[in-house]
Amino acid sequence: MKRRIRGIKNRPRLCVFRSNKHIYAQIIDDSNNQIIASSSTLTQIMKQNMKLSNNCDAARSIGQNIAQKSKALGIREVVFDRQNKIYHGRIQALAEAVRKEGIKF
Repeated sequence: MKRRIRGIKNRPRLCVFRSNKHIYAQIIDDSNNQIIASSSTLTQIMKQNMKLSNNCDAARSIGQNIAQKSKALGIREVVFDRQNKIYHGRIQALAEAVRKEGIKF
């Protein structure tokens, strides 16, 4: 049976989606069905700062970016949702970058 991960207002869900070319991170409040903040390798600012969008360095910069956005909104704790992807490679790099910025899982 699949268990669904849910975020609440004081501890929203950090949802990470990884495709072959890009990585996306969203902070979601499931109680209000609202996306609070998002970051991806498709945004213009992130495209200018990185050469490749499908490596661990890109995932680290997305992690730092989403952590800075969440700290600006006053979010210090999140529930990490990796969507059945293994905790390895780009997912791990993004998570460690978020933790390094001071966000707790």
